[in-house]
Amino acid sequence: MHPQPPAHLHPLLWDLFCRVVDNFGDIGVCWRLAADLAGRGHSVRLWVDDASALLWMAPGALQGQWPGVQVLPWQASHSSTAFATRPQADVWVEAFGCEIAPEFIASYAYSARASGQFGTSFPVWINLEYLSAENYVARCHSLPSPVMQGPAKGYTKHFYYPGFTPATGGLLREPDLAQRRDAFDHPGQRAAWLAQQGIDWQGECLVSLFCYEPTALPGLLLRLATDTEPTQVLVASGRATAAVQAAVDSLNGLQPTWNMRKALSISYLPTITQREFDHLLWACDLNFVRGEDSVVRAIWAGKPFVWQIYPQDDAVHLEKLDAFLDMLQASPTLRQYHRLWNSDAAWTGDPSLSPLTHLKQWAETVCETRARLWQLDDLSTQLCALVQKNR
Repeated sequence: MHPQPPAHLHPLLWDLFCRVVDNFGDIGVCWRLAADLAGRGHSVRLWVDDASALLWMAPGALQGQWPGVQVLPWQASHSSTAFATRPQADVWVEAFGCEIAPEFIASYAYSARASGQFGTSFPVWINLEYLSAENYVARCHSLPSPVMQGPAKGYTKHFYYPGFTPATGGLLREPDLAQRRDAFDHPGQRAAWLAQQGIDWQGECLVSLFCYEPTALPGLLLRLATDTEPTQVLVASGRATAAVQAAVDSLNGLQPTWNMRKALSISYLPTITQREFDHLLWACDLNFVRGEDSVVRAIWAGKPFVWQIYPQDDAVHLEKLDAFLDMLQASPTLRQYHRLWNSDAAWTGDPSLSPLTHLKQWAETVCETRARLWQLDDLSTQLCALVQKNR
């Protein structure tokens, strides 16, 4: 079980606002935060415009079966009765630039002014930003942003930046994560979990694949198929499955004998919960991950990984990737493969770049990074401290 909030911080009611842009990364981070806060004794109302991913990400969430978390439709926050018929929150969190409905803010502000409590009881207002290892994060973290207009004029938001240094807001990490990870390492747990997922594992090297559509994907499959040791790739549902199937079709068309020895086997996974996704990363020898939430979980897994960052216009994402690799203190081979995996360049399967060749070195890098980051307070702990400071 998660510990209760510290004695000086009473359980709080949080309003967490989330708009799903695409790929479920936003809702993934927001749900993990909501569940973690609830596990620490707080209550969370998660306002979201598309909660469909929670059906598989957190079964039971939409039915109110997660103690401490209530999932509410985004549109309901536009209702003038959204505030009037519910207890007032202690904290508002706008995730990733989404904006709280003006009606919601106005309803609270007018009520607070009418009772003479506008300056003393307004919720602590947090703007939760995206994760980055870039230098600006430390400069901007926790900076105040005065509200200059509207019904909340005169109040202040605070920017909150997750990050990888003591000057940032930390990373999501549940208090029991280390114990769960250690329990999974017990003899037989890996094989038992794989069997539960219907995966016929015969001791092959296991590679998880959670990606968009990397141009280097056919080259990776070709390389694994020609390796001397057998490999089984466990492919996440959705875009990763579609990308692998397209890559296999192209290889079969261009080179029908590319997997003649059957050194490579591929298993397509169904949608899995966030907890089972952790287990997947722990079970595999190499993890290909994408987006914000999964790269953090890959670090905590302590296994070699390759991150596909979300592509942005003008290749801005490559600067973010370089900053991340600097934080990771990545070796030349790890840097080179990350750049290949995140580029538009095709890969012919050059054996010198085979990830399996560098697993030991990459694992050491990840474990050193994990140990360093584990010394920092996690995101929920730091977020609660910021709220306490501004209450």
